[in-house]
Amino acid sequence: MVAERFTVDLDKPLVFQVGHLGEEYQEWIHQPIVCVEGPRFFQSDFWEFLTRTVWWAIPTIWLPVVCYVLSISARKGLTFPQIGLIVAFGVLTWTLLEYTLHRFLFHIDTKSYWANTAHYLLHGCHHKHPQDGLRLVFPPTATAILLVPLWKLLHLIATPATAPAMLGGILFGYVMYDVTHYYLHHGQPKEPTFKHLKKYHLNHHFRIQDKGYGITSSLWDRVFGTLPGTKAAQKKL
Repeated sequence: MVAERFTVDLDKPLVFQVGHLGEEYQEWIHQPIVCVEGPRFFQSDFWEFLTRTVWWAIPTIWLPVVCYVLSISARKGLTFPQIGLIVAFGVLTWTLLEYTLHRFLFHIDTKSYWANTAHYLLHGCHHKHPQDGLRLVFPPTATAILLVPLWKLLHLIATPATAPAMLGGILFGYVMYDVTHYYLHHGQPKEPTFKHLKKYHLNHHFRIQDKGYGITSSLWDRVFGTLPGTKAAQKKL
Protein backbone atom coordinates (compact mmCIF):
# COMPACT_ATOMS: atom_id res chain seq x y z
CA MET A 1 0.00 0.00 0.00
CA VAL A 2 1.50 3.37 -1.03
CA ALA A 3 0.98 6.29 1.37
CA GLU A 4 -0.67 9.32 -0.17
CA ARG A 5 1.75 12.24 -0.59
CA PHE A 6 0.96 15.16 1.73
CA THR A 7 0.33 18.54 0.11
CA VAL A 8 0.72 21.79 2.05
CA ASP A 9 -2.22 24.18 1.68
CA LEU A 10 -0.64 27.64 1.47
CA ASP A 11 -4.00 29.29 2.14
CA LYS A 12 -4.12 27.80 5.65
CA PRO A 13 -1.81 28.34 8.66
CA LEU A 14 1.42 26.48 7.84
CA VAL A 15 3.19 25.62 11.08
CA PHE A 16 1.20 22.52 11.98
CA GLN A 17 1.06 21.35 8.37
CA VAL A 18 4.73 21.17 7.43
CA GLY A 19 5.57 18.38 9.85
CA HIS A 20 3.44 16.00 7.79
CA LEU A 21 5.86 16.35 4.86
CA GLY A 22 8.24 13.91 6.56
CA GLU A 23 11.32 13.19 4.45
CA GLU A 24 10.05 15.54 1.73
CA TYR A 25 10.22 18.54 4.06
CA GLN A 26 13.83 19.48 3.25
CA GLU A 27 13.17 19.46 -0.48
CA TRP A 28 9.99 21.51 0.01
CA ILE A 29 11.62 24.35 1.98
CA HIS A 30 14.35 24.69 -0.65
CA GLN A 31 11.80 25.44 -3.34
CA PRO A 32 11.37 29.13 -2.42
CA ILE A 33 8.29 31.23 -2.97
CA VAL A 34 9.52 34.76 -3.63
CA CYS A 35 6.94 37.29 -2.48
CA VAL A 36 7.12 40.12 0.05
CA GLU A 37 3.95 39.13 1.88
CA GLY A 38 4.51 36.02 3.97
CA PRO A 39 2.11 33.20 4.83
CA ARG A 40 0.07 32.82 7.99
CA PHE A 41 1.72 30.60 10.58
CA PHE A 42 -0.92 30.16 13.30
CA GLN A 43 -4.69 30.27 13.57
CA SER A 44 -4.30 32.22 16.82
CA ASP A 45 -3.83 35.96 16.31
CA PHE A 46 -1.70 36.14 19.48
CA TRP A 47 0.86 33.55 18.36
CA GLU A 48 0.80 34.94 14.84
CA PHE A 49 1.66 38.39 16.22
CA LEU A 50 4.72 36.99 18.03
CA THR A 51 6.14 35.64 14.76
CA ARG A 52 6.11 39.04 13.02
CA THR A 53 8.75 41.71 13.69
CA VAL A 54 9.53 44.92 11.84
CA TRP A 55 13.27 45.27 11.19
CA TRP A 56 13.66 48.60 12.98
CA ALA A 57 12.44 47.08 16.25
CA ILE A 58 15.81 45.32 16.59
CA PRO A 59 18.08 48.39 16.88
CA THR A 60 15.35 50.33 18.71
CA ILE A 61 15.07 47.71 21.45
CA TRP A 62 18.61 46.34 21.72
CA LEU A 63 20.98 49.28 21.13
CA PRO A 64 19.86 50.97 24.39
CA VAL A 65 20.55 47.67 26.15
CA VAL A 66 24.03 47.61 24.60
CA CYS A 67 24.69 51.12 25.91
CA TYR A 68 23.40 50.17 29.36
CA VAL A 69 25.59 47.09 29.81
CA LEU A 70 28.63 49.00 28.53
CA SER A 71 27.93 51.67 31.14
CA ILE A 72 28.02 48.95 33.82
CA SER A 73 31.56 48.02 32.77
CA ALA A 74 32.54 51.70 32.78
CA ARG A 75 31.15 52.17 36.29
CA LYS A 76 33.12 49.11 37.42
CA GLY A 77 36.36 50.78 36.37
CA LEU A 78 37.11 49.75 32.79
CA THR A 79 38.54 52.45 30.53
CA PHE A 80 36.99 53.25 27.15
CA PRO A 81 39.86 51.61 25.21
CA GLN A 82 39.45 48.48 27.32
CA ILE A 83 35.71 48.44 26.69
CA GLY A 84 36.34 48.98 22.97
CA LEU A 85 38.64 45.95 22.81
CA ILE A 86 36.17 43.76 24.68
CA VAL A 87 33.31 44.90 22.43
CA ALA A 88 35.40 44.09 19.34
CA PHE A 89 36.07 40.62 20.75
CA GLY A 90 32.36 40.24 21.49
CA VAL A 91 31.47 41.16 17.90
CA LEU A 92 33.99 38.60 16.62
CA THR A 93 32.48 36.03 18.97
CA TRP A 94 29.06 36.82 17.53
CA THR A 95 30.26 36.20 13.97
CA LEU A 96 31.40 32.73 15.03
CA LEU A 97 28.06 32.12 16.78
CA GLU A 98 26.25 33.36 13.67
CA TYR A 99 28.14 30.88 11.49
CA THR A 100 27.86 27.96 13.93
CA LEU A 101 24.14 28.36 14.56
CA HIS A 102 23.37 28.81 10.87
CA ARG A 103 25.39 25.79 9.79
CA PHE A 104 24.73 23.26 12.56
CA LEU A 105 21.31 24.22 13.92
CA PHE A 106 19.45 26.16 11.25
CA HIS A 107 20.44 23.64 8.57
CA ILE A 108 19.95 20.46 10.56
CA ASP A 109 18.33 17.66 8.55
CA THR A 110 14.88 16.82 9.96
CA LYS A 111 12.28 14.21 9.03
CA SER A 112 9.90 13.67 11.95
CA TYR A 113 6.71 15.68 12.45
CA TRP A 114 7.83 17.73 15.46
CA ALA A 115 11.41 18.17 14.23
CA ASN A 116 10.12 19.52 10.91
CA THR A 117 7.69 21.80 12.72
CA ALA A 118 10.38 23.21 15.03
CA HIS A 119 12.83 23.65 12.16
CA TYR A 120 10.25 25.47 10.06
CA LEU A 121 9.68 27.98 12.86
CA LEU A 122 13.41 28.38 13.43
CA HIS A 123 14.71 28.74 9.88
CA GLY A 124 12.81 26.68 7.32
CA CYS A 125 10.21 29.42 6.90
CA HIS A 126 12.96 31.81 5.83
CA HIS A 127 14.17 29.52 3.05
CA LYS A 128 10.61 28.85 1.88
CA HIS A 129 9.62 32.55 1.91
CA PRO A 130 12.98 34.40 1.79
CA GLN A 131 11.43 37.81 1.13
CA ASP A 132 8.93 37.73 4.00
CA GLY A 133 9.78 41.13 5.44
CA LEU A 134 8.21 40.51 8.85
CA ARG A 135 10.06 37.27 9.53
CA LEU A 136 13.60 38.21 8.58
CA VAL A 137 14.73 39.34 12.04
CA PHE A 138 14.64 37.36 15.27
CA PRO A 139 11.62 38.09 17.50
CA PRO A 140 12.65 40.25 20.50
CA THR A 141 10.78 38.01 22.95
CA ALA A 142 12.90 35.02 21.93
CA THR A 143 16.10 37.11 22.07
CA ALA A 144 15.28 38.29 25.59
CA ILE A 145 14.81 34.71 26.76
CA LEU A 146 18.15 33.61 25.26
CA LEU A 147 20.00 36.57 26.80
CA VAL A 148 19.31 35.29 30.33
CA PRO A 149 21.48 32.13 30.12
CA LEU A 150 24.09 34.04 28.08
CA TRP A 151 24.33 36.69 30.81
CA LYS A 152 24.79 33.99 33.45
CA LEU A 153 27.38 32.14 31.36
CA LEU A 154 29.45 35.28 30.81
CA HIS A 155 29.47 35.96 34.55
CA LEU A 156 30.86 32.45 35.10
CA ILE A 157 33.75 32.83 32.65
CA ALA A 158 34.53 36.56 32.92
CA THR A 159 35.04 39.14 35.65
CA PRO A 160 32.14 41.29 36.90
CA ALA A 161 33.61 44.24 35.00
CA THR A 162 34.29 42.52 31.67
CA ALA A 163 31.13 40.36 31.45
CA PRO A 164 28.75 43.29 30.71
CA ALA A 165 31.06 44.66 27.98
CA MET A 166 31.35 41.19 26.47
CA LEU A 167 27.56 40.89 26.42
CA GLY A 168 27.37 44.34 24.84
CA GLY A 169 29.75 43.29 22.07
CA ILE A 170 27.88 40.07 21.32
CA LEU A 171 24.54 41.88 21.37
CA PHE A 172 25.87 44.66 19.13
CA GLY A 173 27.14 42.00 16.71
CA TYR A 174 23.69 40.42 16.72
CA VAL A 175 22.01 43.77 15.94
CA MET A 176 24.39 44.32 13.03
CA TYR A 177 23.64 40.80 11.81
CA ASP A 178 19.85 41.15 11.87
CA VAL A 179 19.83 44.60 10.27
CA THR A 180 22.34 43.51 7.63
CA HIS A 181 20.33 40.37 6.90
CA TYR A 182 17.20 42.42 6.30
CA TYR A 183 19.08 44.85 4.07
CA LEU A 184 20.60 42.05 1.98
CA HIS A 185 17.10 40.79 1.17
CA HIS A 186 15.27 44.08 0.70
CA GLY A 187 17.92 46.71 -0.01
CA GLN A 188 19.57 47.59 -3.32
CA PRO A 189 23.18 48.18 -2.24
CA LYS A 190 25.50 50.18 -4.48
CA GLU A 191 28.54 50.03 -2.21
CA PRO A 192 30.82 47.13 -3.31
CA THR A 193 31.03 45.42 0.10
CA PHE A 194 27.27 45.18 0.50
CA LYS A 195 26.76 44.28 -3.15
CA HIS A 196 29.10 41.35 -2.59
CA LEU A 197 27.36 40.35 0.65
CA LYS A 198 23.95 40.43 -1.04
CA LYS A 199 25.15 38.26 -3.92
CA TYR A 200 26.89 35.95 -1.45
CA HIS A 201 23.79 35.48 0.69
CA LEU A 202 21.30 35.10 -2.16
CA ASN A 203 23.64 32.48 -3.60
CA HIS A 204 23.08 30.55 -0.35
CA HIS A 205 19.32 30.79 -0.79
CA PHE A 206 18.93 30.06 -4.48
CA ARG A 207 21.97 28.09 -5.62
CA ILE A 208 24.03 26.29 -2.95
CA GLN A 209 22.18 25.95 0.35
CA ASP A 210 24.94 23.90 2.03
CA LYS A 211 27.61 26.59 1.58
CA GLY A 212 27.95 30.25 2.48
CA TYR A 213 26.64 30.25 6.05
CA GLY A 214 28.06 33.64 6.99
CA ILE A 215 25.72 36.63 6.74
CA THR A 216 27.77 39.63 7.87
CA SER A 217 31.07 38.10 6.72
CA SER A 218 32.49 35.15 4.81
CA LEU A 219 35.33 34.85 7.36
CA TRP A 220 34.26 31.59 9.00
CA ASP A 221 33.22 30.04 5.68
CA ARG A 222 36.83 30.55 4.61
CA VAL A 223 38.19 29.13 7.87
CA PHE A 224 35.98 26.02 7.88
CA GLY A 225 35.90 25.29 4.15
CA THR A 226 32.27 26.13 3.38
CA LEU A 227 32.99 28.93 0.95
CA PRO A 228 30.83 28.38 -2.17
CA GLY A 229 32.71 27.88 -5.41
CA THR A 230 32.27 30.01 -8.50
CA LYS A 231 29.94 28.94 -11.31
CA ALA A 232 32.98 28.20 -13.46
CA ALA A 233 34.43 25.90 -10.79
CA GLN A 234 31.08 24.13 -10.43
CA LYS A 235 30.95 23.39 -14.16
CA LYS A 236 34.35 21.66 -13.99
CA LEU A 237 33.12 19.20 -11.34
